[in-house]
Amino acid sequence: MTILALDAGNSRIKWGLWADRGFIAQGAVATERAGELANAWHMLARPARAIGSCVATAQVRAAIEGVLAPWRIVPQWIVSQREQCGVRSHYADPAQLGPDRWAALIGAHVRVDGACVVVNAGTAVTVDALAKDGEFLGGLIVPGLELMAASLAGATARLRQESGRVETFPTNTADAIASGAVHSVCGAIDRMRAALQGAGEEAPCVVLSGGAVAALAPHLLPPVQLAPTLVLDGLIAIANA
Repeated sequence: MTILALDAGNSRIKWGLWADRGFIAQGAVATERAGELANAWHMLARPARAIGSCVATAQVRAAIEGVLAPWRIVPQWIVSQREQCGVRSHYADPAQLGPDRWAALIGAHVRVDGACVVVNAGTAVTVDALAKDGEFLGGLIVPGLELMAASLAGATARLRQESGRVETFPTNTADAIASGAVHSVCGAIDRMRAALQGAGEEAPCVVLSGGAVAALAPHLLPPVQLAPTLVLDGLIAIANA
């Protein structure tokens, strides 16, 4: 059975067509151009079903449903649960957790035999603690790299938004901003890993996904697993449960 998995984020809509053993087609479009999914999918065979997470607007969700309408498919939009696919949520209100975070946690639990810090680095960066037994203990949300830089440029008179390099000891303003953003996010990840270890979890790894993977991965202590389809993997696990 083929399943179309959809991750509708604030910046991009990522999708993957899954068949029995893995993804046979993948792609992404800018969220504000959701209608362009029709061009991306016109050569695909009709999937048996569709499942998705959506943190974008109701209009984006409706646009995706409109593209799927000719196939007579109504997507299953997931909502975070108290327990699903071996993951148990400690969130006070489980449904308040973003569905992309929930899918990523499930994808990580399927992927990793052990405790891990589950990171989805997009417009915002989520840093979630997952114990070896599937307990989601809680997590952090911090601004993404571009959002941090834009915030500084917008709120200060003399800090322009320019490209910079990540350095240990930055010696110009552009590098100071780029380095500050990367080290801030990596610091949040390192502190969450230390907290997991403090809670008795052995050697937690970082499972890293999202658009900022390339910028963050070189500055994180190992072990780090790159998981570009992590949310989609979790959606497929939910669909097949």
